[in-house]
Amino acid sequence: MLAERSPGRERRRVPIHGHRAPTSCGCVALAEELHFSRAAARLFITQSALSQQIKDLERRLGVQLFDRSSRTVTLTPQGRVLLADARGVVAAMDRLSHSASTQARRLSGRLVVGTVGAEAAMPYTRAVLSLLHTRHPQVQIDVRSLHFADHFDALFRHDVDVVFLRPPVPDGIEVQHLATEDRLACLPASDPLAERSRITLAQLADRPVIDVPPQVPRVWWDFWAVDPRPGDTPVRYGPVASDVEGLLHLVARGEGMCFLPAAARDLFPRPGVSYVEVTDLPPSTAGLAWLRSNRTEPLIKAAAGAARCVAVA
Repeated sequence: MLAERSPGRERRRVPIHGHRAPTSCGCVALAEELHFSRAAARLFITQSALSQQIKDLERRLGVQLFDRSSRTVTLTPQGRVLLADARGVVAAMDRLSHSASTQARRLSGRLVVGTVGAEAAMPYTRAVLSLLHTRHPQVQIDVRSLHFADHFDALFRHDVDVVFLRPPVPDGIEVQHLATEDRLACLPASDPLAERSRITLAQLADRPVIDVPPQVPRVWWDFWAVDPRPGDTPVRYGPVASDVEGLLHLVARGEGMCFLPAAARDLFPRPGVSYVEVTDLPPSTAGLAWLRSNRTEPLIKAAAGAARCVAVA
């Protein structure tokens, strides 16, 4: 900045990192240091290069900015008049450099997000995706609906980058917890227990549970089938379903029952299906999941960071 150096004033070093210093910066440094050697060192350029910059600028402007002697450097009256403009130029260049650096650090690319069942409609899912878009507007977010029969495989095949799902999860997958929710018994409306407001697991001991295809990790469906039951009561399995609609269809036909998150009562009302509270049924959790091997990928780190913020809030 074109300003006479006052005693004790802190010097601002402006690294140029190997490129020729902008002429305005050279003038600023010289005006503040009033010493060619110190100003050149401050800008990380040679003294001769700084001297040439000053000469070039004075020639272009048609005015002399500095009086030089073998021992002293002072600002001319014209140099003092141009001080405010020079400061404005340097400040504008600083803002431009900061803005360019910020834009360069912005994430871009495509993030494929999987959702299972009604997870796309859940408030935490909307909150995570909204925060992710706000933080990284240049990232394209594609949301895909997955069947519960293949939502883990979709991660392992890299068909999706992250998935909003209901744990537990198999080995190799990490989860950021987002919510905890009760589970309900999903019964045929014709079942006598469907008329009750609350039941116990023991009362469901003889009801067959809808099963899932063999590719579904058993650790996941054992939790949702509540297998094993208290007292090691064996679970009897019925027909197989690959998605929520197929599962509810089988329940409505009276071919079995299942356990679902409490939100299903509002999100999946179906003729022939009833939802009943189970007093001794542990709750379920919901979260955002990704492959452990991909945890350092920038887009996945960004999604995980947004999920952590939503979970804390």
